[in-house]
Amino acid sequence: MWCESYGQAPAEPNDASKRLVQRWESGDVRTPRPVYLRALEAVTKLSADQLGFESTHLPPSRVTDDGAGGHDMTRDQPSQRPASAPAAAGDDYSGIWLSHYEFFSSSRANTFAGLHHVLLEHHGNRITATSLPGASSNPDSPLTLDLTVDRYVVTGTWTEQTADAGYYRGARYHGAIQLLVDPTGRHMAGKWVGFGKEFDVNTGPWELRLLDRSTADEVLRRYSVAPDSPPSD
Repeated sequence: MWCESYGQAPAEPNDASKRLVQRWESGDVRTPRPVYLRALEAVTKLSADQLGFESTHLPPSRVTDDGAGGHDMTRDQPSQRPASAPAAAGDDYSGIWLSHYEFFSSSRANTFAGLHHVLLEHHGNRITATSLPGASSNPDSPLTLDLTVDRYVVTGTWTEQTADAGYYRGARYHGAIQLLVDPTGRHMAGKWVGFGKEFDVNTGPWELRLLDRSTADEVLRRYSVAPDSPPSD
């Protein structure tokens, strides 16, 4: 009901989702975008301050599209586009995540999945991810990611060292990856690009799902085991 009401503000459509509304209700987001604030005020007949949000109360004419799917407020020089933030305010993606990618093996004529429990460490606009010991669906195939965050876009590179005794006989693969973070900050999904066994360029889906925000030693030990199934909604 919340999502349906907020997503249908008169004459000003927006893409409010149930998950985003839950973040407002929980207090995770204190400063919704102006387009959402106006919809909230129109539906509830209450001001943003009364709803518990921080608001600059700028009129609609002073809200401009930032060119990256969001909105920002104009300054004294509205012709100047605001600089892109390194990440969504208040978001820290550090924690234990489940990494799940898929690839097609031409030599085996089938699609396979790679699963890893990975530790994400977020510093500024950089994220590093390292698979935990023994935490891959294919034994002895450590995975690393080197990523950069720009708002809700995550871009970077990946490297995986396959097992000496496995099908790929210790080959080291690497490539590029780009993911989009959903409004909850708990799920990233996108595509990878890399080269295959025959040195052809391949691509496929890749996603990361948050399992635990904690990086305490006992949590790391708990997830230092092989994932047993792909993630599901």
